[in-house]
Amino acid sequence: MSALSYDSDPIGPSAEPVAAGTQSSFGRPRKGRPYGDKAYRWNRENYSRRRRFVDIWSFVLLLLLAQWRYGKAWTYPGGMTDASRADRRRASAIWIRETLLDLGPTFIKVGQLFSTRADLFPSEYVEELSKLQDSVPAFSYEQAKAIVEQDLGKPIQELFRSFDPVPLAAASLGQVHRAKLHTGEEVVVKVQRPGLLKLFKIDLDILKGITRYFQNHPEWGKGRDWLGIYDECCRILYEEIDYLNEGRNADTFRRNFRDEDWVHVPRVYWRYASPRVLTLEYLPGIKISHYEALEAAGLDRKAIAQLGAKAYLQQLLNDGFFHADPHPGNIAVSPEGSLIFYDFGMMGQVKAITREKLLDTFFGIAQKDADRVVSSLVELGALAPASDMGPVRRSVQFMLDNFMDKPFENQSVSEISDDLYEIAYGQPFRFPATFTFVMRAFSTLEGVGKGLDPDFNFMEVAKPFALQIMAGNPSSDANNLLSELSRQAAQVSSTALGLPRRIEDTLDKLERGDLRVRTRSIETDRVLRRLSGVNMGTNYTLLVCAFTVSATILLVSGFAWLALLVASVAGIAAVALIRLMIRIDRADRMP
Repeated sequence: MSALSYDSDPIGPSAEPVAAGTQSSFGRPRKGRPYGDKAYRWNRENYSRRRRFVDIWSFVLLLLLAQWRYGKAWTYPGGMTDASRADRRRASAIWIRETLLDLGPTFIKVGQLFSTRADLFPSEYVEELSKLQDSVPAFSYEQAKAIVEQDLGKPIQELFRSFDPVPLAAASLGQVHRAKLHTGEEVVVKVQRPGLLKLFKIDLDILKGITRYFQNHPEWGKGRDWLGIYDECCRILYEEIDYLNEGRNADTFRRNFRDEDWVHVPRVYWRYASPRVLTLEYLPGIKISHYEALEAAGLDRKAIAQLGAKAYLQQLLNDGFFHADPHPGNIAVSPEGSLIFYDFGMMGQVKAITREKLLDTFFGIAQKDADRVVSSLVELGALAPASDMGPVRRSVQFMLDNFMDKPFENQSVSEISDDLYEIAYGQPFRFPATFTFVMRAFSTLEGVGKGLDPDFNFMEVAKPFALQIMAGNPSSDANNLLSELSRQAAQVSSTALGLPRRIEDTLDKLERGDLRVRTRSIETDRVLRRLSGVNMGTNYTLLVCAFTVSATILLVSGFAWLALLVASVAGIAAVALIRLMIRIDRADRMP
């Protein structure tokens, strides 16, 4: 999700040249419809704030209208059913994705970030937003040359022996040119799109007003920190367009794999780097999803699939610093079979203390202990504490009982994440961006692995890493026994020491009135519903009688048309009364 992401091949030789003003070679043609009249209106150095305001708020108002129509039964021609509502959500999600592409880089990136928030949006929206591909026209060589010379302070011929005017690839945030230094090294130069920072400032300022509207909305703002989400998006977006930050990420990633000969990371040439220009070592390779090309090169596809999973697990579990966007365009394979990583604008970090807290979650999942899982998720900040955690606990227990019954190595990452997101929507889950980046990366790698090897199982590769974490890296059976005993002793001592605190918390809740005992009687609920229905029936009966008498008086007085109008109202009330009586009778017959 950096300057060159989603279906890109920014550095490998499979990227075809892109002429200025044409579609990027690495992006597939846009499916569904051609770009609209508003497409690329943002692609200029000087932007009209008024025009952007109209475009953005038009999209928001149409979205609000679609959301209003979604809950109205009369807007569904064949009746409002679960299937018709799902179809409408899917159609709305496709429209949102296409409109975000028209609105340009800011909204493409915001959409990609929102694709990680399954706790906020239905699964159809998350699925469509995850397909966002920022394939856009390249900007001119003259503009790229001006930015390079302005940022690096020298004419381009003094900086590079050669500089290809035709970019290898283009994306919404920038494009990549191949070049050669005067010392002879082959490099690629990433150049940021002209005026991008100004566009971000205009768009984010308008988005802040929209965010305040959602935060103050009586329904959508309840229990959701939209302003906090906005601040997080701003931070991530500004980090992503800072190429110096991307260079530092690449250096850190390179150091983490310095002892591994099966992973290559481009070197950063800091003399030729600035916030808008980044010069990297040219490392050609075969795109990991070009399966026929891999076979033609004599490479073992099964081994490559295993290496891809192993590399990511090492990043996450050993280094705590991982590539947050490992789609096929950002991973290539060298002629020797080593992996080459590109594009380090979006990276994730897992702190040591977070990994320790995740251990408790892993143990709870392994033991199918919903209480332990819920409490650990609250400590991680992935679950908002509430006065009544019963529904959440039951949802977690349902997932553990139904989705964790298969052996660990037979689990599917994408199925688990889909089920998890389905449960999370509408519940007080608030998955951190790091968590959702990890789950999406796992799903992406699983898909790539199955493309390379139909028998590939990501969980089978992950099993040794998981066992190492859960067993504390034992070296023998004796150590395993001691490790288990120490773990059990630590658990008992933790429970015993925490008991007074839990009692004190319970007493505090009693004093504050936060502790509530709820009982439900089905028979009482039925009687109350019947009483409510009878009261409504009485009201409808009074209305029918009143309008009928009024219509009769008007008719006798010679006001025939007015009498007909009042009689029509009486008829409508009568129809409503009959429908209500049918519902009451049907409810009485239910067991």
